[in-house]
Amino acid sequence: MNAAPHLPLSEPRLPLFGMPVYDLSWDTALSYVDELASLPSGQTHMAFLNANNANLMMTDADYRQALGRTILLPDGIGVDLASKLLNGERFVANLNGTDFIPAMLSYMDRPRRIGLIGGRPEVLKKAAANFRRHAPWHAFVEISDGYFDKADCAAVLDRLVENRIDILLVALGTPLQGVWIDRNVRPEHARLGIGVGALFDFVSGEVPRAPLWMRHLRSEWVYRLWLEPRRLWYRYVVGIPVFLGHALRFKLFGAPRHAAGVEPGPSIRR
Repeated sequence: MNAAPHLPLSEPRLPLFGMPVYDLSWDTALSYVDELASLPSGQTHMAFLNANNANLMMTDADYRQALGRTILLPDGIGVDLASKLLNGERFVANLNGTDFIPAMLSYMDRPRRIGLIGGRPEVLKKAAANFRRHAPWHAFVEISDGYFDKADCAAVLDRLVENRIDILLVALGTPLQGVWIDRNVRPEHARLGIGVGALFDFVSGEVPRAPLWMRHLRSEWVYRLWLEPRRLWYRYVVGIPVFLGHALRFKLFGAPRHAAGVEPGPSIRR
């Protein structure tokens, strides 16, 4: 992979496990991402860092390297508590992808072509329909469900070029979506590429969101665990103590060798 020049940035960031995570208010983050999507050339990748993703990047070198070339936004109470422990301050806002992407689409008043990749075919179709109702001035293009050959994806990439996509939302799950975007998506495919995890499941209505009061308490993970215990028990019951262990180790001993030497940060690909 060719090295890409870094995009000059003045936005504040807080280091977390060797990665700079953007510390922005909602208004600043929305304005900033709108600006990135409006750049006349180049490309930016963006992702949301939560406790589960942080655990995965500690053991997956490819995923960590991909995140090192990505704009990271804080997602969830776990990274907030870790930042308080490691930096002495919490993030200004919880910019979780499930809320941020719909807000971003509403904020962008300039019509854009939004490509969608991931999910089951019926989920992708329902998500696209609901996105169109949510922000009808944008064009939402169903590029592919999530069941294509990730190692031989020329047809999917060709569809991106043919449809002149501005912003690409990729819902392939973590860590796959981050690595796939990093290895395959280039400026001719989309100006802005974003890994969105389970977003299509929520937008399509296939998986319900937690009640608003639970979201305000930042306890949506409890609701998700109750809703899908067999799928998510390891992520939360095992993953949360593992995540806290990583945070404590960084606090006491600093970054381990495998987390050092990465110069993370967003970049524009020419």
